[in-house]
Amino acid sequence: MSMKLGYDLTIEQTQKLVMTPELIQAIKILQFNIQELDGYVQDQLLTNPVLESEPDHEAGERDGDAEEVSAETKGPDRSEPDWEEYIRGSYEEGRDGQWDRQWIERQDDAEGDFFERYVDNDLTLPEHLLFQLQFADLSEEKQRVGKYIIESLDKNGYLTSTAGEISSTLNVPEETVDEALQVVQSLDPLGVGARDLRECLLIQLRGLGLLTEEFRLVVTEHLEDLAGNRLTQIARELGISVEEVQRMGDVIRTLEPKPGRQFSAGDETKYIIPDIIVERTEDGYAITVNSSSTPHLRVSSYYRDLLHRAGGDDQLSSYLSERVNAALWLIRSIDQRKQTIYNVAEAIVRHQKAFFDNGSKYMKTLTLKDIAEDLGIHESTVSRSINGKYLQCSHGVFELRHFFSAGVRAGSGEGVSSNSVKEFIKEIVESEDPKKPYSDQAMVAKLAEKGFEISRRTVAKYRDELNIPSSSRRKRY
Repeated sequence: MSMKLGYDLTIEQTQKLVMTPELIQAIKILQFNIQELDGYVQDQLLTNPVLESEPDHEAGERDGDAEEVSAETKGPDRSEPDWEEYIRGSYEEGRDGQWDRQWIERQDDAEGDFFERYVDNDLTLPEHLLFQLQFADLSEEKQRVGKYIIESLDKNGYLTSTAGEISSTLNVPEETVDEALQVVQSLDPLGVGARDLRECLLIQLRGLGLLTEEFRLVVTEHLEDLAGNRLTQIARELGISVEEVQRMGDVIRTLEPKPGRQFSAGDETKYIIPDIIVERTEDGYAITVNSSSTPHLRVSSYYRDLLHRAGGDDQLSSYLSERVNAALWLIRSIDQRKQTIYNVAEAIVRHQKAFFDNGSKYMKTLTLKDIAEDLGIHESTVSRSINGKYLQCSHGVFELRHFFSAGVRAGSGEGVSSNSVKEFIKEIVESEDPKKPYSDQAMVAKLAEKGFEISRRTVAKYRDELNIPSSSRRKRY
């Protein structure tokens, strides 16, 4: 059997999607959250001399703190613009002598509300403790050890190093370390400097003047029993009443297991700027795009004039046209991002009107497919539109993903969001008799009365997600 090798010429027709640089850019911009978009725009401002940010005072004169999408914006032009014609026409002076800003987003925030202008003034735990330590009556050596201990605490206020390790590092006796540690443990907030949870609770009880022998035994030997609500067993072993054990348990639950977490760690997110603001009106709901979440750009008037005068220089004209083209594509992509986010938010409000009317208990099931079919776009576009985007309404600030969830079937046959069911479970637990808390099966029956078809296993799952203990642990004596 022989194999014939050679070249052959064939013609075939195929259909495929070509991802142009402009399309890739538009997809990236749609997926960016506010901070990511701001960083991306700053990079583009550095690399494209034609692009510039619109001055604050000009934007502030025309816009408020937030800009509602106009009727013209609600119906976006899906046709492809003739860039050559646009560039040519853009550089012609209008009758009023002003630069034509079609496709260019307006600057809205007259205050210049940029992230880099925020200054972190939050007090950290080490700063708080070191300020107190300087007033302690300690020798210079113990002050040095105390400072080292404070700087060795983790973000929750716990000491992860042993006295021996600190002694070896600082070349001081362990007794000196122990004395300095006692001083640190007496500082505010109570509980800092502890080596474990039990010591943290004991320090707080001692500082509050509540550390009796019974408290000490409960914390050191029966903390797991207390967490499991095995109060009868604790009472029997300590020879006290169940009511007394329950009282001590109530006191212990008021203590702070992580005394350092009330202070700034320096790395947490401090601000959430909503992309969409929903306000109730007489006619329904007004959906507003928060224009502080959208960069406001324009093409530089200097380079506009330069391009106008560069007709005889083909190389300069080609370069400037390319840069202007890139700037216009960026501006258009940001404009499309804003419009798409608005369209998705409008569809969410329409589907979840019961939530906006009455709160979380009335949220319905909603999927990406529902919104995609409603708007005639792909599910991936919906996913990118809600990624890291937030909505503010009368019930609070929510990530857009919050409104998408699976759920259970109600008696009417309509799907009800799992978040809605969780709200009803919380309501049932809050209204129960603490001496006879509802079991998961009893909650199934209570939910059935409200028209929810849900299994005991699902109730247990939702209860765990809400950090609600089982009925045996919720029982009061």
